[in-house]
Amino acid sequence: MAGIDRARALLDAARGALADEPHVQAELDLCEHRMYQPVRVALAGSLKAGKSTLLNALVGQDIAPTDATECTRVVTWYRSGRSPSVTAHVDDGRAVPIPVTRVDGRLGFDFGRLTADRVDHLDVEWPARALQSTTIVDTPGTASLSTELSDSTIRLLAPRAGEHRGQSGVDAVVYLLRSLTATDTGMLRRIGTAIGGSSGPLGVIGVVSRADELGAGRMDAMISAQQIAGRFAGELERTGLCQAVVPVAGLLALAARTLREVEFRALAQLASTPGPELEAALLTVDRFARPDILPGIPAGLRRSLAERFGVFGIRLAVTLIRFGATSSADLAAELLDRSGLPELSAIIDTQFAQRADELKSHSALVTLDHLLAASASTQAAQLRVSVRRELADVHGFRELRLLTSIRGGGLDLPADQIADLTRLIGGSGIDPSTRLGVPAGTDEPTIRASAIEAARTWRSLAGHPLITPAVASACQVAVRSAEGIVARLYEAGSHTGTSGFSAGMYSPRG
Repeated sequence: MAGIDRARALLDAARGALADEPHVQAELDLCEHRMYQPVRVALAGSLKAGKSTLLNALVGQDIAPTDATECTRVVTWYRSGRSPSVTAHVDDGRAVPIPVTRVDGRLGFDFGRLTADRVDHLDVEWPARALQSTTIVDTPGTASLSTELSDSTIRLLAPRAGEHRGQSGVDAVVYLLRSLTATDTGMLRRIGTAIGGSSGPLGVIGVVSRADELGAGRMDAMISAQQIAGRFAGELERTGLCQAVVPVAGLLALAARTLREVEFRALAQLASTPGPELEAALLTVDRFARPDILPGIPAGLRRSLAERFGVFGIRLAVTLIRFGATSSADLAAELLDRSGLPELSAIIDTQFAQRADELKSHSALVTLDHLLAASASTQAAQLRVSVRRELADVHGFRELRLLTSIRGGGLDLPADQIADLTRLIGGSGIDPSTRLGVPAGTDEPTIRASAIEAARTWRSLAGHPLITPAVASACQVAVRSAEGIVARLYEAGSHTGTSGFSAGMYSPRG
């Protein structure tokens, strides 16, 4: 995958090749500016998949409306900002400020006289730490009853060949699944085709969403969700449509990250309620909120608990309190751990955040490729050959696919070799020291020697006559990852006149 320095060099070359086309220079400026911005991750999936709830859980604040209002029918960009603000970009070119409202505790965006079909996209700026490193894009359902709304998501995630994405592109996708429908696999295949054709986002993670609702909110709901995620992962791995599939209870994760002391006290009171009485009250949400049920806890507070935690979340919280969660902080940590969000966050960090330079370089080169393709200049055509060569180098994507296979237990290798392979291809981090398993701050000669030895080891294993084709292919990926470290060390030294390097300059090229 192209390094960010190489992408900038190609952009500089494009300025000269397209000097006679001044209207393109602004696009090139925008393209370069993109590489200084956070990585862009889109949340996608069918209607009611729980995208807005998961977004709030990832950020740790209620910043995305979850009701089926106008704003959930529009592509919405959530970016870091000094103060909360919402801007609607309308089809006539205007930028219209949108008031933020709260009714009965629910966040909303007041469109006024605007309707969703008039709004191209929303820009939300919010002072949230999570948004400093990642811009999150919430999309309308891919199976929306409105073809236009579904198309806006498709254009964002799977642009057609020759359709450059400019400001609207994303670098990676978290795709939410309730079940593995033909619509979902079709959309994932379109994204995969865009990846293969070097026009779409470079990474896709699948999420079995609203996992707490599986099994009608029973205590084994997350176990069932893990099994379903494993089945989905197996099916999607064969087609290479996702780099991972994990179950997440977004509602539970959000409740855990925003747990209030009054809620903890109410849950503790529920934990002291006899089991049969509590289970009878939890038969339905409406029953749980009835005034004549559990009169010691106000009905309004019980309804709020049901909306915030769900039946599964209440059962789990009560069980954890009975088994020793004695404070709101203890309970929040236990609930969050069981929601699946930490695993998803770790995968997003390893596969997206730590590869941000690679992903942004890829997105910039996609736009550059389309700009050069639209030019009649001979110089532009020659430069496009170099750009296409960079886009064809998708070794980082092969690493992500191999990590998926390893997580699914799809490689017949001993545990120690699996651990070494996972580390080398970036499963624990992409800086050279982490990949090679040597201490941080190790000197360059030792790094280089370790990388060369790793390449030799995995090349030797790849040539073993008794290994399966899948293992041989995995070994070749490991070889190229190790060789990429050596290549980048050489490039860094030749560019600076020294032998130094930085983790951010790493990009396996072979």
